[in-house]
Amino acid sequence: MSLVAVPFYQKRHKHFDQSYRNVQTRYLLDEYAAKKRTSTRSSQRYLSQRSSSQRAAGQTASGGTTCSICAKRLSTDALEEEEHEKKRRYQSLVAAYGEAKRERFLRELAEMEEDVHLARAQAQEKLDKYAIQEMVEDKLEGHSHSYLERMRRAPEILVRLRSHTVWERMSVKLCFTVQGFPTPVVQWYKNGSLICQAGEPGKYRIESKYGVHTLEINRANFDDTATYSAVATNGYGQVSTNAAVVVRRFHGDEEPLHSVGLPIGLPPSSVIPYMHFDVQFLEKFGVTFRREGETVTLKCTLLVTPELKRVQPRAEWYRDDVLLKESKWTKMFFGEGQASLSFGHLNKDDEGLYTLRIVSRGGVSEHRAFMFVRDADPLVTGAPGAPMDLQCHDANRDYVIVSWKPPNTTTESPVIGYFIDRCEVGTDNWVQCNDAPVKICKYPVTGLFEGRSYIFRVRAVNSAGISRPSRVSEAVAALDPIDLKRLQAVHLEGDKEIVIYQDDLEGDVQIPGPPTNVHASEISRTYVVLSWDPPAPRGKEPLMYFIEKSVVGSGTWQRVNAQTAVRSPRYAVFDLADGKQYVFRVLSANKHGLSDPSEITVPIQAQDMIAVPSAPGRVLASRNTKTSVVVQWDRPKHEEDLLGYYVDCCVVGSNVWEPCNHKPIGYNRFVVHGLTTGEQYIFRVKAVNAVGTSENSQESDVIKVQAPLTVPSHPYGVTLLNCDGHSMTLGWKVPKFSGGAPILGYYIDKREAHHKNWHEVNSSPVTERILTVEGLTEGSLYEFKIAAVNLAGIGQPSDPSELFKCEAWTMPEPGPAYDLTFCEVRDTSLVLLWKPPVYSGSGPITGYFVDYKEEDAGEWSTVNQAATANRYLKACDLHQGKTYVFRVRAVNASGVGRPSDVSEPVLVEARPGTKEISAGVDEEGNIYLSFDCPEMTDASQFTWCKAYEELADDQKFRVETVGDHSKLYFKNPDKGDLGTYSVSVSDTDGVSSSFSLDEEELERLIALSNEIKNPTIPLKSELAYEIFDKGQVRFWLQAEHLSPDASYRFIINDREVSDSEKHRMKCDKATGIIEMVMDRFTIENEGTYTVQIHDGKAKNQSSLVLIGDAFKAVLDEAEFQRKEFLRKQGPHFAEYLHWDVTDECEVRLVCKTPVSAPPGATVPRRRAGDSQGRFKLFKSFSEGPFGKFATMKGIWPLPLLRGPQPLPLLRGPQALPSPAQLLPCRPRSNPLAGRASASPLKVLCTEEGIRLQCFMKYFTEEMKVNWYHKDAKIASSEHMRIGGSEEMAWLQICEPTEKDKGKYTFEIFDGKDNHQRSLDLSGQAFDEAFAEFQQLKAAAFAEKNRGKVIGGLPDVVTIMEGKTLNLTCTVFGNPDPEVVWFKNDKDIELSEHFSVKVEQAKYVSMTIKGVTSEDSGKYSINVKNKYGGEKIDVTVSVYKHGEKIPDIAPPQQAKPKLIPASASGLAP
Repeated sequence: MSLVAVPFYQKRHKHFDQSYRNVQTRYLLDEYAAKKRTSTRSSQRYLSQRSSSQRAAGQTASGGTTCSICAKRLSTDALEEEEHEKKRRYQSLVAAYGEAKRERFLRELAEMEEDVHLARAQAQEKLDKYAIQEMVEDKLEGHSHSYLERMRRAPEILVRLRSHTVWERMSVKLCFTVQGFPTPVVQWYKNGSLICQAGEPGKYRIESKYGVHTLEINRANFDDTATYSAVATNGYGQVSTNAAVVVRRFHGDEEPLHSVGLPIGLPPSSVIPYMHFDVQFLEKFGVTFRREGETVTLKCTLLVTPELKRVQPRAEWYRDDVLLKESKWTKMFFGEGQASLSFGHLNKDDEGLYTLRIVSRGGVSEHRAFMFVRDADPLVTGAPGAPMDLQCHDANRDYVIVSWKPPNTTTESPVIGYFIDRCEVGTDNWVQCNDAPVKICKYPVTGLFEGRSYIFRVRAVNSAGISRPSRVSEAVAALDPIDLKRLQAVHLEGDKEIVIYQDDLEGDVQIPGPPTNVHASEISRTYVVLSWDPPAPRGKEPLMYFIEKSVVGSGTWQRVNAQTAVRSPRYAVFDLADGKQYVFRVLSANKHGLSDPSEITVPIQAQDMIAVPSAPGRVLASRNTKTSVVVQWDRPKHEEDLLGYYVDCCVVGSNVWEPCNHKPIGYNRFVVHGLTTGEQYIFRVKAVNAVGTSENSQESDVIKVQAPLTVPSHPYGVTLLNCDGHSMTLGWKVPKFSGGAPILGYYIDKREAHHKNWHEVNSSPVTERILTVEGLTEGSLYEFKIAAVNLAGIGQPSDPSELFKCEAWTMPEPGPAYDLTFCEVRDTSLVLLWKPPVYSGSGPITGYFVDYKEEDAGEWSTVNQAATANRYLKACDLHQGKTYVFRVRAVNASGVGRPSDVSEPVLVEARPGTKEISAGVDEEGNIYLSFDCPEMTDASQFTWCKAYEELADDQKFRVETVGDHSKLYFKNPDKGDLGTYSVSVSDTDGVSSSFSLDEEELERLIALSNEIKNPTIPLKSELAYEIFDKGQVRFWLQAEHLSPDASYRFIINDREVSDSEKHRMKCDKATGIIEMVMDRFTIENEGTYTVQIHDGKAKNQSSLVLIGDAFKAVLDEAEFQRKEFLRKQGPHFAEYLHWDVTDECEVRLVCKTPVSAPPGATVPRRRAGDSQGRFKLFKSFSEGPFGKFATMKGIWPLPLLRGPQPLPLLRGPQALPSPAQLLPCRPRSNPLAGRASASPLKVLCTEEGIRLQCFMKYFTEEMKVNWYHKDAKIASSEHMRIGGSEEMAWLQICEPTEKDKGKYTFEIFDGKDNHQRSLDLSGQAFDEAFAEFQQLKAAAFAEKNRGKVIGGLPDVVTIMEGKTLNLTCTVFGNPDPEVVWFKNDKDIELSEHFSVKVEQAKYVSMTIKGVTSEDSGKYSINVKNKYGGEKIDVTVSVYKHGEKIPDIAPPQQAKPKLIPASASGLAP
């Protein structure tokens, strides 16, 4: 039974095939089946016989009785018969098995014989074929050579390459057909460089089949724009063909990668890991902006598959095209899913394009971005930036040549030279190598000690000062590399060898031979580097060289290095005269003697072998991304030893140029990053070499920074809105990106279900986003796709819609709403908009329900419990950072209709830099709402809405849009304008905002508008009066400012008066003073005086009431002054006799008369009837002349040295001072003249320059004063200003220079003698004064431009709880300052409660809505830019409603606290 068991793999399958079994197995299976059939038949016969016997027995039993012996005999016979039958069946089975076995053997034998016969026939057939083939080859062998000769020919191109223009990230295939014999070898080139597939695995695929050669470029990017050439070559010739490939950048679903598009090709990796890895960049570093001295880490997060701990792909970092290695400046890390490059101290040397390459056997994955490094703040204002890329060349025993790259001086004065410093390794002692600045970027440093190592640095110099030092160079040793060439290895027995100098093989040589091949290896204006070959033989002793020079034609030789011997076969010769030619020769020497001189060099003249490069050619700027521009330019005509280019940019209209790169770039294309979206720029380029920078190129055309123009993206959200059985109404959503140009319309295609071909619905574009498709078959299924079109062309079509069945809608409920859009997405809320259903059902629509859920949630939640009649709804209390989807259901009297299509997912999170609508009033008093959108493109449009319905009422509103700024003006604002206003900007990432105009805000704006439309002229002083000495009364007032068109009028007692002899009127509009003078003021003039002023729209008036006692006081004073004036017409004293003490400690008696007497005249006593008005001085009432008087301007002083002496004069005696009163007085020294004295000249430095000043005790205008510089008289000018006062004379030297050094003399003439004071302003005195002037100038500039709060903030604010507090001020700074608010010295978290606005970079306000007691505290505003800033504290006190207002001092203007420029951060 085991032979016929069914295997397990056949039990499950009923259709198994048994043909694989051998012959014996098949026979046993057949035999088993036959036995089973025989056994079955015998069993059936036995059963039938047994049943018949039983029936017979039954019959017998029923017929009669049988004995037991007979019954036993009958059963024995039956058993014997059955046994006999079994034996007979077995024998027949054995016989049948033997016969079957014999027949099987005979059959197998016959089959085997047949197979042998067939194999013999096939073998004979193959032998015959081989024989025939060999015979044919023998016959053709003689003709093959001549046949090949006839076939050979040069390559010939049948189909040439064709140029292609493709979009970025698309693949492009270049094909051409060539024939020739032997088969040509084809090579592909890109811009003349051979294309290597191994260099960029996976980038290129080259195939050749049947003479057709193809080059496929996978995922083309902007750098693949080039000319591609194919060259076919065989032994008989060469042909080529070329084509251009232009890769255009498009604005797809996301902003293009920040690929700088620089023509940099990286070399293939030298080591490729054996394993195959799949690398995917998860997070990438972007364009980076840093400053010198800062730290930064460039990092990428990677997903490497498979993840093996011991085997990883190779990570390589490149700057431009140079492979980076770890150093003291850079640290690298790769592992744990990250690759990073860290900089501990940035320098401009680190600026460049950084590329991270992950290399494995599966290919290369890379990411690149540019890092910009700006100059650090200079040590001196206006000083240049530091040089960079310091390199050391041609190092030997005596000198090292140091080279560097110059800094970009766009914002500073040009560099006039460089100082080179050296430092011995292991010390901190820096030594300046050159006394005068060198003008080219290369210098040979001499004076080194043999065998020691040095590092170098360079500093740039301009007119303002010296820059920071550059990054130090790598250490270099003062050794001669030629010494290594003189070494020679000598092999000894076995594997031994010794190293000796070649000098040891020269024999016994004492005096060396002369040097050979003396020539100038480098020539510049300041030095010449001579090089020569060592003498042969040279001898074993140490060798020295002496250099001699001779002016051509002089015949005399002068030793250059008489003091110092040269040990290396190179030397830099300095101090060569300009314009003269020299010849040189070299002598070698050792301790045994001096060699003969070498051969004389050709005449050499010290001059610059390279010139300043010419300016680059045409500059082209093209769009790249929202914040970058691609700048390309033509190389200069004379590009001699160029180091690179500097690119500058300027905002149109500002005339302020800023550097774009701070390290020269070596290619003529550059991507300028960090620009402001929507701003307009111009660019220029200058070339740089070791001599200096070229002139600036011509400026580029103006370009606006925004994404490039492309076709729009595909529409989406195709929805069925209605169907009547023969037509369908469709709606769809606008494309997410319009491609930078307005969308002109849409094309719709349709097809029936299970059909392959699409059919056009409209031949011309439709402008609306809803369309009814006619001519459809009822009951059929249709699908649709839609494509948008703009100026760039037709975009990609949308994905096919779902299948819509054309059957009439008859349900009573409304159809779905459509066009669900979002706006004003903030951290916890958003606004959902939609359009009403096209199919309204059995009745009008009464409202809408809005449902929402998280994107991956299952159940829907309803935002509004009651249906809203609006077609917008603000969803609040959402979770920040979560993603939601929404749908809308319309409602009518029959019930709730089918829901709209599910909206696209929306992330509830405010975009960085979100702007809000602001309300204001312009200069003309018009009320407006304003909104700015820097992200807008050419295709963007502002849409203003009220209650989220687009405004169409031109009678009430006016919209003005300029650039990225839009304003909504109210023509006649009233309470009907209250409501919610919103604005959205198309073709952006959902930029929108809203503003709720409530009654309080409208009243504030109207009040402000009225103030502007009906302005008031501010007055410095109200109407006042003044009484002159003649009794005249002057009425006057002063306005802040009056234009030339201003007018005025005087009104007295409601009656206007005009200009006349009685009322003389005058208006000085420059000072704003308006006056009226009345010569005689009488009792009739009592009343009210008013002045009315009109200046354009502005007006004001001021009144003065002179009634009763006030008028009487004015009248009495005017009458007194008039009488006093009449009294003074005769002789009188202006000042009565009194005494004082002079600086010389003399007691003077002084009186003053209005008329001066002649000098030296005796003053007599006035006599009656004396018309000459003479005067006389009396002592103790004794008459007689007392002394002589010195007069000046009507003053008669009388010197007295004794006292006390009573002097009665007219109004009583005057007592002289006592000696005790005179004791504190001391005589003063340094008299300049008899009545005046002066101090030595002193130096005072100001931000304007250097001031020389002389302090004097007495000075008048009659004295003559002169200033001299180097004995030359100085005239007052803009450069040197002369001035003074009664106490001091000064000379101001503005913006001093070296020419202003020297001796200065101050001379004064008192009428008799000249008196002088001198000062030598040179040397250290000038240097110290000039340095102090520079510091004061820089400090004044910083003080002028630092961040500051101009005004507007009180020191204390008291407000009631529940009110809205608004703190507003005006800030200033250049550049615009950064503004930060703090509460109790902590940052304020902005929210709906706290909001901060900054308008036009100068108006700053902080608003606290619904003030509570928790808002009490100290609020601070920090205003700061790079020059410094200030901080102002405001104390806010909140009291509850009904409480008594706290008693506090009246608020004063808050006092600022200065913030120095060096302070880090803005924390208070």
